[in-house]
Amino acid sequence: MKTAIVHDWLVNYGGAERVVEQMLLLYPDADIYTLVYDEKKMGKIFPKEKVHTSSLQKIPMAEKLYTKFLSLMPKAFEEFDLTGYDLVIASSSCCAKGVITSPTTPFIAYIHSPMRYAWDLYYDYLKNSGRLTKFFMKRWMPDIRKWDYISSQRIDTLVANSSYIARRIKKFWNRDAAVVYPPVDTDRLSVSDEAAGDYFVVFSRFVPYKRIDLAISACARLNKKLIVIGSGSQEKELKLLAASCKNADIKFTGRISDSEVKAYLQKCRALIFCAEEDFGIIPVEAQACGRPIIAFGKGGALETVVNEKTGVFFEEQSVGSLVKAIEEFEKLDKENTFNPKKIREHAEKFSAENFRKNLSEQIRLTEDKVRNYIRRPAK
Repeated sequence: MKTAIVHDWLVNYGGAERVVEQMLLLYPDADIYTLVYDEKKMGKIFPKEKVHTSSLQKIPMAEKLYTKFLSLMPKAFEEFDLTGYDLVIASSSCCAKGVITSPTTPFIAYIHSPMRYAWDLYYDYLKNSGRLTKFFMKRWMPDIRKWDYISSQRIDTLVANSSYIARRIKKFWNRDAAVVYPPVDTDRLSVSDEAAGDYFVVFSRFVPYKRIDLAISACARLNKKLIVIGSGSQEKELKLLAASCKNADIKFTGRISDSEVKAYLQKCRALIFCAEEDFGIIPVEAQACGRPIIAFGKGGALETVVNEKTGVFFEEQSVGSLVKAIEEFEKLDKENTFNPKKIREHAEKFSAENFRKNLSEQIRLTEDKVRNYIRRPAK
């Protein structure tokens, strides 16, 4: 079977690229179509000979400037000629799902999210943009939204990475979507035989919506030790916040190796997760190490954390709400509520193997649906 995998862009390795990697395990001979490609960063994972790029690749420094090309992206993806393929699979959080396929070719799109800057986060992006960006956003977004909706109607099967995203798909595209959770590399993680340490952990990119500030302020208020793993644009601001907090015992590790992250996760009291995410891989990774989660009770965390079994939730993104959740966690922890082996078993539901199995089933159903339609006898 000749298969094409379409992905938004291949410039950095993250959760979406892990999904493409798993798709390639299902279809090793598949061709990859993408907007722009950075061979230096991605060549070892996605070899150049497999990758077909759009006309925008020819623009100087396209791998760095691609986010500025939004108005050109629909045309760029529609230019890909996929008529010779027996199966097309898209991995999309932007425009990759907008390719045009034959009515006889099964087309399945794995949706990480409908593009947030066009829909529910449009006003947030607008507020935080400069004058020139605001001008173009107001001018272009109505047409982008129309194209986004129209292109979503061309897909045979939509698969969301969580029920949270399936709801957004229904809201903005009026389409139902199956749910297949993204792959988490649970095999490289394990439960430690050693007792948990005396610290909590935050592991994240340092960007505003992750709300790492809440974890710092709450742990300082309760005089709890916090390990902050990661880096990003907010680093200076977060370090200043930690320095200004009385009784703060906050350690910033910077970017560290996977083995060091694993060691911290295995021995933490709990991972604190303050963001509203579409899915959220890091809480699953911590649970794969047998450790509980203190999570903001919105978004994907509601689907990956089981209240009072693998963690606890806080209701508001506020220091007071998180403080209450930490205190509730400690009460439950003293009662031995959180069993590391059972937490690990729960995390295994999100393994890469289960992802491949569940996605394969959706592909099979899509192929059957298209074939049955084509072969339907005249009445």
